[in-house]
Amino acid sequence: MGQNHHSHHQLSVAGLLITIGIIFGDIGTSPLYVMGAIIGDKPISQQLILGALSCIFWTLTLQTTVKYVIITLRADNKGEGGIFSLYTLVRRYRKWLIAPAIIGGAALLADGIITPPISVASAIEGLETYYKGVEIPTVPIVIGILILLFTIQQFGTKFVGRAFGPVMLTWFSMIAVFGVIALAKDPAVLKAISPVYAYKLLVQYPQGFWLLGGVFLCTTGAEALYSDLGHCGRPNIRVSWIFVKTTLLLNYFGQGAHLLSMEGQTIKGLKPFFMIVPEPFLLPSVIVATLAAIVASQALISGSFTLINEAMRLGLWPKVKINYPSDIKGQLYIPSVNWALLAGCIGVVLFFRESSNMEAAYGLSIVVCMLSTTLLLTYYMIRKKWNPVLIITLSLVFLAIETSFMIANLEKFPHGGYITLLIGFVLVSIMYTMTKAKVISKRYIEMVKLHNYGTLLQQLSADESIPKYSTHLVYMTAADRVDEVEEKVIHSILQRQPKRADIYWFIHVHTVDEPYKAEYEVTHHYEDDVIRIDFSLGFRVQPRVSQMFRQVVSEMAENKEIDITSRYNSLNKNKVVGDFKFIVVQKYLSNDNQLPWFDKIILNCYFLLKKLSLSEPKAYGLDTSNVKVEKFPLLISNVKPVQLKRVVREKNSRAEH
Repeated sequence: MGQNHHSHHQLSVAGLLITIGIIFGDIGTSPLYVMGAIIGDKPISQQLILGALSCIFWTLTLQTTVKYVIITLRADNKGEGGIFSLYTLVRRYRKWLIAPAIIGGAALLADGIITPPISVASAIEGLETYYKGVEIPTVPIVIGILILLFTIQQFGTKFVGRAFGPVMLTWFSMIAVFGVIALAKDPAVLKAISPVYAYKLLVQYPQGFWLLGGVFLCTTGAEALYSDLGHCGRPNIRVSWIFVKTTLLLNYFGQGAHLLSMEGQTIKGLKPFFMIVPEPFLLPSVIVATLAAIVASQALISGSFTLINEAMRLGLWPKVKINYPSDIKGQLYIPSVNWALLAGCIGVVLFFRESSNMEAAYGLSIVVCMLSTTLLLTYYMIRKKWNPVLIITLSLVFLAIETSFMIANLEKFPHGGYITLLIGFVLVSIMYTMTKAKVISKRYIEMVKLHNYGTLLQQLSADESIPKYSTHLVYMTAADRVDEVEEKVIHSILQRQPKRADIYWFIHVHTVDEPYKAEYEVTHHYEDDVIRIDFSLGFRVQPRVSQMFRQVVSEMAENKEIDITSRYNSLNKNKVVGDFKFIVVQKYLSNDNQLPWFDKIILNCYFLLKKLSLSEPKAYGLDTSNVKVEKFPLLISNVKPVQLKRVVREKNSRAEH
């Protein structure tokens, strides 16, 4: 597993090309719209342009380079990154850290709905610069590209993925060349590297602080650098970022140099990016920009699939169907998420219509994600025993920067920012419901000791007056302790319908913090009668219990630990393997519960989500042909006894009637 997974982690030319292709799409397409978002309809002035460039330079340096490339990439979980990976590294220290993990994860998913539309729309709108004075129907073109992009997800991106590196390398080289050409006309603009110009813009320019909402768009893809750590490895990301950051800055400063030649004018409706492109290259640049936007969108869609998969394994998301469209490690396709994202993207395009309007909705959710990452990262630094002064300094600097960005982005709220926050709120509500419901129900699920029932299970196994239910009877159990099982499981075996079997198996799947761990442990409670298997699976490993269980049983049979031959005489003589039957105990909320209103809402929502999600047998990867689901009521509160009065009539009175 390790070699395949880490084949591109070592620093190499191939690794760098792949990294440029799949990591930097989001942040790499930001020159399409950042300067336009900052300037808006304001008249161009030296203070505005130089201040904007200074803010962009220091944002990319402090936020992207220092926070993410230098520090956050250190917080890898066995080579994997992302907010849920970071959460698994620190969750044992504080229970409340699940809150920033949920909020950050939901914000990142909400960002996945706005990034494809704004990237693709910004690129396609370059046609309006090419065809001067001609109104281009960009909305249907953008929607058409998005539909095509989301439709091909189900077939995998094995072949398309090979083009990602060359496309993005062409894109970054192109924006650097155009930037240098424009910059050569006014190299003095490079003085904006001084933070003094950023300070003057934020403090002295009218409403200057609120321009940070536009500035922030230059770093929105920084979270993707960390999320995709497992695909490329730290060395490749750090080295390729030097090239990427250089090309981005050259283009931003080239745009600035060109804009300074238009002092006093306004650029409303125009794209500063396409203004610096030489006319013969305008159409090719639109094509390359569109391809780069598609690559950026693809990376975000794949990231959303990975994020939901991790959330499912951590119990933060309802179980949904997952497909594996290609043999590329880690590539997966989640139909429900794919079509929900497409619906959201089309809705964004139809609602905002132009990329300049989408800028109002962009950034607010991702800055919330960055703040969440900072909180988790602070605990990671504490856990790793970094210098306390360094921890406090870094945390305060990042919190100050991100809080400023968040306050500035709040200005966007009435202009469309509420869209992504609303989406984020729905996602947070789902994750919170999944988490809270399990906390409530776990309090009341009764566990019993297996040794109290061992003799009874052995006697039941030998009782020939009861028809044999199965040679091997297998139960999924949520009991963490190896010597315990749910009381409902024992009730299912002994009382619902006495289930006689030769061997009783109990399987427990435990999700561990290491992403790709796959281990198991066998406990023989009563030799050849009651056996428990505990699977320890990483939060990125898909539980395929039927396949794993068969593999374990085969290994045990080979090691002479167990005889799996059928116990029926005729079949035993011919060495036929015994039959296996899986039982999944499924809970539902009993109407008899008397709960506080809040708990009742949470549990009702939880069981509604369970109904809409994948069934437990399918979620566990069980062979549904030999699985039986038994439903048991979940009684969470002590029900008040019904006031019943017994009426006793005298015999004579009864006889008269």
